[in-house]
Amino acid sequence: MNAQFTFIDWLMLIMPTVALLVIGWKVQRHMKAVSDFMSGGRVAGRYLLTTADGAAGLGLISVVALFEQWYKSGFAIGFWSAVSIPIGMVMGLVGFVTYRFRETRAMTLAQFFEMRYSKEVRIVAGVLVYLSGLINYAIFPAVTGRFFMYYCDLPLSFNFLGIPGLELSTYGTIMALSLIVALVIVMLGGQLTTMVTDCVQFIYCYFIYTVIFIAIFVFFNMGQFETAMLSRPPGESFVDPFDTDKLTDFNILYVILGILMGLYLRQAWQGNQGFYSAAKNAHEQKMAGVLGTWRSGFIMLAFSLLAVAAYTFMNHPDFAAQAQAVTAELAARINFDNPTTTETIRTQMLVPVALRHILPIGITGLFCAGMLFLAVSTDCTYLHSWGTIFVQDVVLPNKKKPFTPHRQIWALRLSILFVAVFAWFFSMFFSQTTYILMFFQLTGAVMFSWAGALILGGLYWKKGTTEAAMVTMVVGAALAIAGFLAEQYWPDAIYPWLSANAPGFLAWFKTSLEGLGDALPIAEWHVTPERFPISGQEVAFLTSFFSLIVYVVVSLLTYREPFNMDRMLHRGEYRHEEAAEIVNTGIIPQWQRTFLGIDEQYTTGDRRMAWSVFLWSMFTFALFLFAAGYNLLIDRWSSEGWFIWWVWNSVYLAALVGAITTVWFTWGGLRDLKGLFKSLNALERNVLDDGRVIGHVSADDIAKVEQVEHRTIAEAHQAEPDKKKEGE
Repeated sequence: MNAQFTFIDWLMLIMPTVALLVIGWKVQRHMKAVSDFMSGGRVAGRYLLTTADGAAGLGLISVVALFEQWYKSGFAIGFWSAVSIPIGMVMGLVGFVTYRFRETRAMTLAQFFEMRYSKEVRIVAGVLVYLSGLINYAIFPAVTGRFFMYYCDLPLSFNFLGIPGLELSTYGTIMALSLIVALVIVMLGGQLTTMVTDCVQFIYCYFIYTVIFIAIFVFFNMGQFETAMLSRPPGESFVDPFDTDKLTDFNILYVILGILMGLYLRQAWQGNQGFYSAAKNAHEQKMAGVLGTWRSGFIMLAFSLLAVAAYTFMNHPDFAAQAQAVTAELAARINFDNPTTTETIRTQMLVPVALRHILPIGITGLFCAGMLFLAVSTDCTYLHSWGTIFVQDVVLPNKKKPFTPHRQIWALRLSILFVAVFAWFFSMFFSQTTYILMFFQLTGAVMFSWAGALILGGLYWKKGTTEAAMVTMVVGAALAIAGFLAEQYWPDAIYPWLSANAPGFLAWFKTSLEGLGDALPIAEWHVTPERFPISGQEVAFLTSFFSLIVYVVVSLLTYREPFNMDRMLHRGEYRHEEAAEIVNTGIIPQWQRTFLGIDEQYTTGDRRMAWSVFLWSMFTFALFLFAAGYNLLIDRWSSEGWFIWWVWNSVYLAALVGAITTVWFTWGGLRDLKGLFKSLNALERNVLDDGRVIGHVSADDIAKVEQVEHRTIAEAHQAEPDKKKEGE
């Protein structure tokens, strides 16, 4: 076991990072248009998309959060997440939202809003999404800086180039270096270089976490895991989902709301928006989502076992001396005069420090490289998303004269640079306050509360109107902010004020809410001075529900004529040349269309893929039903029984699937990378494909639409005010 970061470990970190930058430099010569910078040319294959998106979605900040969660709460709570398997499976197989959004050929969500609603809706949505994303991302570099400081055992500061008195913050320097690597990649070629390097990073991570998976079982055995994991007090079990009452507020309402919010918020988060429009067509976009069921390989399994290894290392008698060394190292770092070292952060960094003591030389560096890749892939994706949204959805719609492609790409690059600089300063000086979680809640609520209504109504309902979209954004954002403030200030300000100034209203509120909670057996609402009676998830659901109601009601009140969905989705006579070919002319049973998403575009291989996801999902759901049903209806398993269940279901079975999918997706990703460059070399770019929308039609589609409708877009756009007057 290795407690120090050695030269070999540094080499294992630096070499792949340099290789990544070289790859980004080589790829950028293929970036020749705004559509390449925004959507990778729209020629990506399914394996490239799913591996790259997987790397972007699984960032270092997510892994640190998972380490902290698993170390404190184990895996018992996660058992209940299987309730949502059937819904998630169907959404993925039918391409719910993802397929239709890709059919629009919009490069950003707000561009779709202008195509479906109006320029004003696009600008307001662009501002809300940009501000929420900017603040949300601003603490990501902070987590990266802390992780590498603790994992690599680096000092708080260092002398720069031996210059007397010139001491630099290690924390700030790590953040800057990580952001610079991401900036170089994303500014070279936008989504194109981001997508390629993310794919390469994910494939390399397959190798890294396969090695780590093997290493864990070299230094630990299942007996040690069992002793440590079963030593928890009652109510805090790591493995028994029926013995977690002290760890979670889990109830039926929590599950139901989670499923409903998953449907409502489908593709609402825009942190990885570049991937939503990068596939070669809508069918390929859907198949990338289907493949997402299989893509993790050994990666997620290795992360969960690393958390178990760290917990065993710190709590098993066999490792008492080494655990004491970790505790002493963490204690030595406590310095409450320094904002980068609080007790909360010390707890958060326990697993990374323990892992450095656990992993041997070489593998320590490999794991560090894997974590850097996760940080860089997420940084690239988020920098691209939030930077491009500002230019595309705030600046571009307000410009009377369009950008030249060269100027537009440079405007995008400068906007991306600003996001990085803002995030560095925010993380450097503000990220360690107690309001971090408040920022996450606020930024998510302000966007998610209204976005689902506009997306679902815009893609699936012809009667949705511009007026409804605008009112829904205002009402949803206002309700989200009100709910957020109520949660935060209920005990210190709101409840005391109501008690002193409106006791009658407070009594009515208490009686009504608690009465409603009693009437609904799935909910428990109690009005107390300590906390707001409605949980954060319930506030989010209620806000989203009212936003959806507002959207429907205002749409019905202001509806004049059905929206031309075929034109927006490029169907029928508006069909785009990029659409997938019809390969199946036989009869497809309706249940296969509904539950498996199989249509005329499915090849034999696509059908097998859909069936594999369906059968695997049903198998895992059946395992969940068996375990839950047996314990609820027949007899409760002991903690030892649940540990055996965890070993066979979450380790051995996951390892078998991981071994297969690691090889499978490595081959698929490399194949698609080769196909990407071939497609880019043959691609004919359209200079009008820059994100502009004129009269609900993207600029590059105008010629086709005018040919089909036998009138100019200007004439159609000019006729809209007359129709509005007639409706009034």
